[in-house]
Amino acid sequence: MGLSKDDVRRILEEALAARGTSECEVALEATTTSHTRFARNEITTSGLTEDAVLTITVRKAGRSGTVTTNDLAPEAIRAAAGRAEAMRALMPVDPEAVEALPKQDYPVLEKFDAACAGARAADRVGGVKAALATAKKRDLVAAGFYQSDAVTRALANSKGNFGYHVATGAEFSTTMRTGDGTGSGWASIWSPTLAAVDAKALSRTAADKGIASARPRDIPPGDYTVILEPAAVAALLQAFQFGGLSRRAADEGQSVFSKQGGGNQIGEKIFPDSVTLVSDPFEPRVPATPWSGSGFFGTGGGATGIPSRKLVWIEKGVLKTLFTDRYWAGATKSDPTPFPSSLVMTGGSATRDELIASTDRGLLVTRFWYIRSVNPQTAQLTGLTRDGLFLIEKGKITAPVVNLRFNESPVVMLQNLEAMTAPAPAGRMLVPAIKSRAFTFTSKSDAV
Repeated sequence: MGLSKDDVRRILEEALAARGTSECEVALEATTTSHTRFARNEITTSGLTEDAVLTITVRKAGRSGTVTTNDLAPEAIRAAAGRAEAMRALMPVDPEAVEALPKQDYPVLEKFDAACAGARAADRVGGVKAALATAKKRDLVAAGFYQSDAVTRALANSKGNFGYHVATGAEFSTTMRTGDGTGSGWASIWSPTLAAVDAKALSRTAADKGIASARPRDIPPGDYTVILEPAAVAALLQAFQFGGLSRRAADEGQSVFSKQGGGNQIGEKIFPDSVTLVSDPFEPRVPATPWSGSGFFGTGGGATGIPSRKLVWIEKGVLKTLFTDRYWAGATKSDPTPFPSSLVMTGGSATRDELIASTDRGLLVTRFWYIRSVNPQTAQLTGLTRDGLFLIEKGKITAPVVNLRFNESPVVMLQNLEAMTAPAPAGRMLVPAIKSRAFTFTSKSDAV
């Protein structure tokens, strides 16, 4: 959108000036997205989109109203603020309302790459050509997506708080399928920098998996030792972002981290010594903003705007803290925390091949998909394997197998952890490949 920091400040100040007598919070997100999509071994779409969304929230006497607009003209901003005021007057009192934050000190996060911000179709065509050439050479059918983004985010409120941040992200993903439709491989990466995306190497990985996974054999469901590649680990750890690390849920008996008889398990050893999980907004390979955004925990009780910081959730197997918004922090006389984003899991020293070689019988899992929560009180999830599931026998991969449905908890997966690789980018986290025992698969899935 070409908005400078001065432009952004002017827009936010115009919104604040139009609030009337209410307390006001405003947020702006301006995004430029450029993408190239390919399918059936040819480019299908390429495009560029620009948008900016201004969100205005007014609060008074426990009532709030929120309006969003992408019209940034002064008169449109005033009209949006007026609509927010009208909505506020109609709303019931929120018993968990919190006041706007006073002025905060936000960290400076280096998440911007000029090459990524300026990347267009011509800058991505080499990577796409590499994927298509790999597919043609190996008689595979390729599909995928290559996207680059530049985002400007800002917030302000009527108490003088102001934050501004620019960031970029590049993402490449490809699926390679065999002509007979029985084998499928996949590889993907997200990075704040364009240079970190090696589309050629990722395409080779997807192609290797696609060929190796063709004509899979059936195996019975049951409990297996698993080697979970980083994408599979990241997919399970998302449960911690979507409420699994909520202190309120734990305190109210609705979480796997609830203590029998009441309260939570902060300070207790739950996992092996090798398990450490942190939020690290300063880690250059994961996305982050200087402040916590609105999120997934349902209360709306004042998490937005809390400064981001490095935060330890699990340290050497001990649960150190849980996410707490400002309302619940006040109710429990504890400190509020940012959301559990920018997740980094400490890994081990093994290689993927060493994990496989140490396994007498088990399964190598490329990734999971269609994951759903089964029971928040145990953190149990269900989902399917996809794009490469392989049988391991006596330390060697011996055959591709038909996809399976799992029913398992990431907590149990970590409790049963036996070994790990070094962490790698996956799912916008930094996580290792993991060897874990007794991972439960409940049924077969014939889909490739």
